[in-house]
Amino acid sequence: MSQFAINLIFVGGSFLLYILIAIWAKAGSTSDFYVAGGGVHPVTNGMAIGADWMSAASFISMAGLIAAGGYANSTFLMGWTGGYVLLAMLLAPYLRKFGKFTVPEFIGDRYYSANARLVAVICLIVASVTYVIGQMAGAGVAFSRFLEVDATTGLIIAAVVVFIYAVLGGMKGITYTQVAQYCVLIIAYTIPAVFISLQLTGNPIPGLGMFSTHTDSGLPLLDKLNQVVTDLGFREYTADVDNKLNMVLFTLSLMIGTAGLPHVIIRFFTVPKVADARWSGGWALVFIALLYLTAPAVASMARLNLMTTIYPEGTQAQPIEYDERPSWIQTWEQTGLITYEDKNNDGRIQLYNDKNPDFADTASERGWAGNEMVVNNDILVLANPEIANLPGWVIGLIAAGGLAAALSTAAGLLLAISSAVSHDLIKGRFNPNISDKGELMAARISMAVAIVVATYLGANPPGFAAQVVALAFGIAAASLFPALMMGIFSKRVNNVGATLGMLSGLLFTLIYIFVYKGWLFIPGTNNLPDTPENWVLGISPLSIGAIGALVNFAVAFAVSKATAEPPVEIQELVESVRYPRGAGTAQDH
Repeated sequence: MSQFAINLIFVGGSFLLYILIAIWAKAGSTSDFYVAGGGVHPVTNGMAIGADWMSAASFISMAGLIAAGGYANSTFLMGWTGGYVLLAMLLAPYLRKFGKFTVPEFIGDRYYSANARLVAVICLIVASVTYVIGQMAGAGVAFSRFLEVDATTGLIIAAVVVFIYAVLGGMKGITYTQVAQYCVLIIAYTIPAVFISLQLTGNPIPGLGMFSTHTDSGLPLLDKLNQVVTDLGFREYTADVDNKLNMVLFTLSLMIGTAGLPHVIIRFFTVPKVADARWSGGWALVFIALLYLTAPAVASMARLNLMTTIYPEGTQAQPIEYDERPSWIQTWEQTGLITYEDKNNDGRIQLYNDKNPDFADTASERGWAGNEMVVNNDILVLANPEIANLPGWVIGLIAAGGLAAALSTAAGLLLAISSAVSHDLIKGRFNPNISDKGELMAARISMAVAIVVATYLGANPPGFAAQVVALAFGIAAASLFPALMMGIFSKRVNNVGATLGMLSGLLFTLIYIFVYKGWLFIPGTNNLPDTPENWVLGISPLSIGAIGALVNFAVAFAVSKATAEPPVEIQELVESVRYPRGAGTAQDH
């Protein structure tokens, strides 16, 4: 059986499962659509949160970025994991106690202001749309290889699948679909990792294999990897970072951005009571840890496998001839995600760091005229089983897993967007008397529009999937997180302070990002090249969300102190949210 047929069986079978679940769990009311009726079991919810969380950025792109950048890119792991603890402990239980459907609804009621709710809707849509661009880009990468179509066609297929099960099922359908997707993606991620760890180190546990002895060389695996990459002009894989300030700010931006992301927060509204929100967070951390503890090993082993594929006889010997390149390179070349240019006309593949001036003399002595192969970071996890010559069914499995990761998070984001438009914008501001049926229709229409916009933007993302997602985290960190934290833990912050704080944080962060990434992420419209020497104080656009959050806090507190205190009933509301006394009834199903 051909690899294409195997891929079709795994991907098609998983998609059929998702759509059948969506039909089974079809939303019949706005409560079903927004919060799955509020009766999801904590273990089920934890698994769904895990799928929601482990997006294309985690499954496809994060390990690729760590593979390319080594320890320096471990900030993705630290920030996302730490942020989830922050969310589960500081926000989720209190927001569940409040008992509303959406984050903007909480902000509107807590700050007793329709304008605050409107600004929260804008912040939510900007952050979620930016995030979903990365998911669609990841889905396009996966489809382009495993279904042997171009990236644009892959995006369209992904959009159709999301439309069917997200628009039809709402949160109720998405919840149970995400449980299935979690099972698919965690199996798809860990099984290849176990195989590859056994091949390279003889240890079946990838996380331990990374610190074990490399079988062929007898060296510790990370020492062997450091030797290989430094021999080719790259910095050590385990090297420390030079700009500690940027690393700290980036980690902080990811952490507080995590706690401000509406598509994750909304999941905690689906459980029966406040205690279940805490338990959901605990179970989600368990399910997430299974992948996050494996990712660094996958990254290091993928990088070593890639380099030894190009230099099978060692880095001091000649690289392989282009005509003898393995089949996996040929198939990925067809997608445009691996490119080759024979700069010195010797018919071989020179893969090295041609931007390192200290390596220039060595490259010249070897007759090399520049790096000849460019490998997109987002393909390393997907290509890993092929690089390691694993069985066809493993490749098909990881294809289904990569697509499950991208589509599960995309569905959650699209639901957050549609909820904000239909519940907070249409019902909350323009048509308070809209019927339940009308609101449900508005939610589905707005989700369909969001899918179209996300698909269009996903065709031209402003970076790798994980980098685009990091921008979304920065936007959420600068706009929504401070408003949520102050709304729960400060009785003094009023409507004017919160509204101006959100606007200040959002605009500050967006302007900084657009200067380097292009206005509205349109290619070619950036004012400065996105390089470290052009960053203000060495702060990357990916890290600016932490500074934006400080701007938000500062403006909100300063304006609130200069203006009237919130009404007594609002202060009492904050007190009641902080000290839960039950969260109302919920129906089970």
